[in-house]
Amino acid sequence: MTLVTGDDIAAAAARLAGRVARTPLMESPRLSEDLGVRLWVKPENLQHTGSFKVRGALNALLSQQERGVRPAGVTTFSAGNHAAATAFAARQLGLPCAVCMPTQAVVTKVANVRRYGGEVILTDDLMGTLHAVAEERGFAVLHPFDDPDVIAGQGTVGAEIAADAAGDPVDLVLVPVGGGGLISGVAAALRAHSPSTRIVGVEPAGANAMTYAMRSGAALPLPERAVSVADGLCAPFAGERTLAHVVKLVDEVIEVPEDAIPPAWWHLLDATKLLLEPSAAVGLAALQCGLVETRPGDRVVLILTGGNTSPAHLAALG
Repeated sequence: MTLVTGDDIAAAAARLAGRVARTPLMESPRLSEDLGVRLWVKPENLQHTGSFKVRGALNALLSQQERGVRPAGVTTFSAGNHAAATAFAARQLGLPCAVCMPTQAVVTKVANVRRYGGEVILTDDLMGTLHAVAEERGFAVLHPFDDPDVIAGQGTVGAEIAADAAGDPVDLVLVPVGGGGLISGVAAALRAHSPSTRIVGVEPAGANAMTYAMRSGAALPLPERAVSVADGLCAPFAGERTLAHVVKLVDEVIEVPEDAIPPAWWHLLDATKLLLEPSAAVGLAALQCGLVETRPGDRVVLILTGGNTSPAHLAALG
């Protein structure tokens, strides 16, 4: 299988220039002191739609447009962040958008999709509903993670990290993992621009689609529904493309216990003063649990995937 390259990601960056936010690499003195490393965060919660997902969705639709593809509309499946990103991207290109979301989707994430003009279809059969919508309406399916254009768009996160740290290369990047689109793109970018950087993916133990795929040797659906407070990482399966990228380019994927995520989430909120969703906290949880080896003074980056949480989620921290 052909993997996404540094050139693909450079093309995505050019395509997205001026259309997405170039988020900063921010040092956290508090977290650095707490963990005994030099720690920076990449706050994708500051991105349009509140998560990194807009990079991949917009790059994919712009790439299709460059190839002369103009569908009647676009449809996808998502727990929320990719759904909002697809609605946002589709509106930019004047396309109707219908997104299939699980019935237990976070209310604020459903509202985000509607805010960007997307039609929300709540369903317990994501894939069946997705394909029915595509067939009935003639809409193109935009996969949330297992698409090379989506992966290349997400890879711009890694390219920005490498560029911002060029004078002092990063030792370790911790990447939250759901279906694997972000870590695939980040790994492709860092292998091209910062090959010595260690890349570690982090999943909740109750939503471990990538780890399950790696153990199975194939991108099989999880035997049970993924459940985690980190709802943005609850992919029902990893992708064939993303699995190939992770096996080839990523150093390690680890699972964090569910009960480690809420305290790490609060610690991250308090230390950074950023509004973040629990999915953004799994990397910190892994460090706090001692699941990732670091040396004193290591330069570490946490990718903070998004900030689309809800009052109910935040109240649960109390």
